[in-house]
Amino acid sequence: METEKKQKVEVVAIIPARYHSNRFEGKPLALIDGKPMIQRVVERAQAVKLLSRVVVATDDQRIADCVQSFGGEFVITRSDHVSGSDRLAEAAELLEISEHDVVVNIQGDQPLFDPEVIEQVARPLIDDPALPMSTLIYKIVRPEEIDDPNHVKTVFDHEMNALYFSRAPVPFQRNPEEEVAPTYYKHLGFYAYRKGFLLTFVALPEGEWERFEKLEQLRALEYGYRIKVVLTSHDSIEVDTVEDLRRVEEFIRMQ
Repeated sequence: METEKKQKVEVVAIIPARYHSNRFEGKPLALIDGKPMIQRVVERAQAVKLLSRVVVATDDQRIADCVQSFGGEFVITRSDHVSGSDRLAEAAELLEISEHDVVVNIQGDQPLFDPEVIEQVARPLIDDPALPMSTLIYKIVRPEEIDDPNHVKTVFDHEMNALYFSRAPVPFQRNPEEEVAPTYYKHLGFYAYRKGFLLTFVALPEGEWERFEKLEQLRALEYGYRIKVVLTSHDSIEVDTVEDLRRVEEFIRMQ
């Protein structure tokens, strides 16, 4: 009997981008060495051959106009979304992405990400049709990040399935006098979802640990869904403040 052909999976990148921010108003439109940040993110994503589409999901016409000005694709979403995942799910529906296809969430405030990380985060879902979700982790090399709650720590099992994410230093070293210190891994904000699971995920009630930690990915773990973590050698700078923006500009000029 002829072996059934494996169904082809499309991989679509969606970049949620909103104008209003408590820490940095209009962040996606902020200029980095003369070019809007959202444009830099889109152009990096467009360099990934694996992606069939790169789409900005925004609720603001100013961002949409900017994306249109450099020839990017966008979709207008509602303005009342609580999280980026909710905006991502609405955009995936508006774009009529198939249930089995893969949606990659690229943060609009990471203009220097290495294009290889998109392949890394999407590959587990391409190889395993039963996997609902994956994300990236990076080995912490700067000690100050271990206690910094803005750098989310991750622990995982021997098969690279996430066990927990926390803003606290996990694992906790009970005996600090031990010669060998734990290795800490931080979570990078790149996700890949099976589109069907993405809709399931945003429909789930808020989880208890999610509420305390303010980390959406904990909702998936609390409701028994598997998250594959992929260790990458590429760190990624997030732009949360004007100071971060200047740091990115300096990095670009040094290249």
